[in-house]
Amino acid sequence: MLRCGLLGRKLGHSYSPQIHRELSCYEYKLYEKEPEELEAFLKSGTFDGLNVTIPYKKTVMAYLDEISPEAAAIGSVNTIVNRGGKLTGYNTDAFGFSWLLQKSGVEAADKKALVFGSGGASVTVCHVLKSLGADPVVVISRTGENNYENLDRHLDAKLLINATPLGMYPNNGESPVDLTRFSALDGVLDVVYNPARTALMLQAEQLGIPHASGLSMLVAQAKKACEYFTGNPVPDAEIDRIERLLSRQMENIILIGMPGCGKSSVGKALAAALNRPFLDADEEIVRRAGCSIPEIFAAQAEAGFRRLESAVLADLGKQSGIILATGGGCVTRPENYPALHQNGRIVWLTRDLSLLPTDGRPMSQANPLEALWERRKALYEQFSDIKAANDGTISECVNAIEEALL
Repeated sequence: MLRCGLLGRKLGHSYSPQIHRELSCYEYKLYEKEPEELEAFLKSGTFDGLNVTIPYKKTVMAYLDEISPEAAAIGSVNTIVNRGGKLTGYNTDAFGFSWLLQKSGVEAADKKALVFGSGGASVTVCHVLKSLGADPVVVISRTGENNYENLDRHLDAKLLINATPLGMYPNNGESPVDLTRFSALDGVLDVVYNPARTALMLQAEQLGIPHASGLSMLVAQAKKACEYFTGNPVPDAEIDRIERLLSRQMENIILIGMPGCGKSSVGKALAAALNRPFLDADEEIVRRAGCSIPEIFAAQAEAGFRRLESAVLADLGKQSGIILATGGGCVTRPENYPALHQNGRIVWLTRDLSLLPTDGRPMSQANPLEALWERRKALYEQFSDIKAANDGTISECVNAIEEALL
């Protein structure tokens, strides 16, 4: 069996092993190495194929016996093949980024493109953009001639690509730039794939700018690497299949709705049906506060509770593949939407007001349910991707949600 893997410095949240298991049947391990360990590892000959990630895409080139013309032209290697002790370097990120552009429908020819970052991903992105006729292609870095301090000279850009780790888990919410500064953008791309929607992608979505994140690129470059590892072609259709599989597995399912509408009960049943972890935001709030929700309201009023709730949702929203039940009032703070939407689809559970209990629910006890509903229904509508009624049995509601998720 071929011995393959991913070489990098910090690899705790890589999807590469699963992607390569889907592509073929070779062994695929994670190799975390410090810079001083790199040379000895590459000379050890204990692998047949490697993918290379941050921060070694340029560094490894010094230790290779041969570099493909494309990788040499780009100046970055992300795939290494060991053939009888001879190490050959390739760049499959170029194929991956080309695939991402094609899938997004964003045209590069004759358009000014800004590429944020100057590392291995950036040089690949620039190579592809230039090969497709983008002109000019401008690299924005912290200290280069074109930098964050003089962005005003480039506000006429048509394309914007983030080739930095900004916004990548666990630093969700970070973004290289405020898109509202640009008035002529035709497309925004982000090579980051975790979270599914970075802060940059969320802003592009809000502004109605065509956009795409890095999952397609990740899977496409892995497909090309697999072909180098095995010497066998892999159908392009595998890229879409594996991307859909990963998207479903990574996606959170978030339940919102009025207090007492059944978010926890439905969430637990849905988690069991889909074999996923179930988390309850209110339970996490209680755990962190060390007291009950009525006690939090009594001590800190609603404003204090909402601050704690937003902090909890910001943390839970970073996770992947979970079922999350939220509190009924989470929709009252706009900052909770990107926290929940970055990795999830949001399901609005509805229930007849006459069926909603109020015991132990401070907001429901302090406000007539009809008035609370009138204040919140538009917010539930704005937050939600799916609407599901919970007026019957829990199993009926779960079945309806599963059908809507397909």
